[in-house]
Amino acid sequence: MSSALVIQIGQEALMVVMIVAAPMLGLGLIVGLMVSVFQATTSIQEQTLAFIPKIIAVFVAILIFGPWMLQIMTQYVTGILVNLPMYLS
Repeated sequence: MSSALVIQIGQEALMVVMIVAAPMLGLGLIVGLMVSVFQATTSIQEQTLAFIPKIIAVFVAILIFGPWMLQIMTQYVTGILVNLPMYLS
């Protein structure tokens, strides 16, 4: 196994992680910004107010995008396992 192949597998793994995490992180970011604007507008400085909506948003993102994320991860793992003999030689 050459170093170029190891780097390529690592790059693909990082890309899959970024693609799979993007919907949850993006929705959490949007909800966090909306809560921050709401807190600044109303002068409410409650710390826990920011966390609960973000947690709910991440769970909703998992429910909505879960099958798609599972498909992306399954394709990556299948590609690794199918090409395993090539990697070992």
